[in-house]
Amino acid sequence: MNYDELDYQSVTTREAEVSAAFPALMRKVYVWMTFALAITGITAYLVATNETLLTLIYSHQAVMWVLVIAELAIVIGVTAAINKISLPVATLLFVVYSVLNGALFSSIFLVYTMASIAKVFFITAGTFGAMSLYGYTTKSDLTSWGKILIMGVLGLIIATVVNLFLKSSGLEMIISYAGVLIFVGLTAYDTQKIKQMCLQAPDAGETMQKYALLGALSLYLDFINLFIYLLRIFGRRE
Repeated sequence: MNYDELDYQSVTTREAEVSAAFPALMRKVYVWMTFALAITGITAYLVATNETLLTLIYSHQAVMWVLVIAELAIVIGVTAAINKISLPVATLLFVVYSVLNGALFSSIFLVYTMASIAKVFFITAGTFGAMSLYGYTTKSDLTSWGKILIMGVLGLIIATVVNLFLKSSGLEMIISYAGVLIFVGLTAYDTQKIKQMCLQAPDAGETMQKYALLGALSLYLDFINLFIYLLRIFGRRE
């Protein structure tokens, strides 16, 4: 994310002179993330209970590809053009991304029981909350985690593509456990980076709010991916 390009100082050094905008920006990060998760969950449920939409998405491969490409385009576009687009446009794109994600994830309501989805959601929320709190409060510098975790994500993508051909249940389980570990680490890492950004914010103006929105997108993706991998491990199939 672009906020990584800011000239950060360490958390321990910066805490002595907290920006006046810090509380407002951190609050916005978590409010936006929670709002996006709610949109995704509601969209997924509505699509799962609408036979016409389900047929449209899952019976036509072209529609699936359009949704996936649109998601990638939004993430890349918002990240690359965050300094050029306005806050309302960036927010709208974040909402659209959340809706598209919900449409793609609607299948979980067909594959897993509602009880197991709810159980895994609370497990995810607890794990995410604990690791985000760790990233927020730790005095350790988690910068060194960044490259390792990004390499881990790339490894997950490659292994997932390979398993599309192998169709190995054993490899799928290994990928799931690795995914949980990687996104648990990313939650703490991203939280610390976002905190550093907010600590240095000169104000809570539109520019810094857009960076806070990018931070919310990062944490949203961490939560969603953590939920999916935990669901593969603990979810009970229909």
